[in-house]
Amino acid sequence: MAPGTLLRTGTPPAHAAHLTSVYRYAVRTGGIGALDVVATDLDLALHEVSTAVEQLIGSHLLREEIGAERLLVAVDPEVAAVLLVSPMEREIYRRRELIAEIRERTEMFRQDYARNGQLSAELASVEHVAGTMEVRGYLKLASDACRGEVMVLQSGKQDVDEFDDFLNVCSSLLERGVAVRIVCQHRSRADLTTRQKIKKVTSAGALVRTVSHIPRAAVVFDQSLAVLLGTDGGETTASRVRNDDVVQFLLDVFNHLWDAATPVDSFESGYAEVAEDLQQTIAGLMAKGYTDEVLARKLGMSVRTCRRHIAALMKDLDAVSRFQAGVQSVRRSLVETE
Repeated sequence: MAPGTLLRTGTPPAHAAHLTSVYRYAVRTGGIGALDVVATDLDLALHEVSTAVEQLIGSHLLREEIGAERLLVAVDPEVAAVLLVSPMEREIYRRRELIAEIRERTEMFRQDYARNGQLSAELASVEHVAGTMEVRGYLKLASDACRGEVMVLQSGKQDVDEFDDFLNVCSSLLERGVAVRIVCQHRSRADLTTRQKIKKVTSAGALVRTVSHIPRAAVVFDQSLAVLLGTDGGETTASRVRNDDVVQFLLDVFNHLWDAATPVDSFESGYAEVAEDLQQTIAGLMAKGYTDEVLARKLGMSVRTCRRHIAALMKDLDAVSRFQAGVQSVRRSLVETE
């Protein structure tokens, strides 16, 4: 048999049953010679045997033995596993060495930063970073150092994936006994995927409430460090704030929103639990003359969903125009007036 008949490139993956049958055949007969004979004995198509042989060779479960005749003989699976794993282990070892080298190189600067860098940071009060990986690094470092409580404001401007990432961070905090309180927008109640993820952290012990509108995403750690999240030109950004006055202001904002927010008892009812609060907010924004698009953006929902709520409000108020709805809202005390 010519060597070229053993391997064929570009073939699709073999069926698992074919791999098993061909390997057992090699064990039982002492080796595989001609592929057409194997195909006949196993009642398989020649291309099926060829594909299975190629993959078994690639997995080190068959090896070519040159003697009186060319044979493919079975290899002990434990030996095959060692041959497959060894390159991976070498790569892991290489990467561990690289990590150790990087840590060693940066360690020499640690003392200088501890003496001078922290002082500079305190004087600066605010540090800025840009980029998804950098922001994640900021949040991870702050989370690892957190021991007491984390307070989270999730705005409609925040990227959904970023919020999902931080929900995973919250899960690890809860496992360490750190208290977690989250205020997010009412729109979270209408999104099935978000509901499921928030339900996971509430089951782990987090407290979650919702409000109509949150102007800026932020996280406060241990009432002493705040991270403001945002975007700049489509790029994720974060500002780490240590100034006591600014952090206290954010704590006051959070507690104000928390007291006014609606607890999440069940996400199954969607907007039903917050319908009145949502209508009050919509009525207030309508009275200020905002367009549907601006309303939707402030509430963190689609324009179509926002218009549905506006239509329901106008029907409830028996109004035929947005202006009339605003007037009716004032009369019914849905909008606070000074």
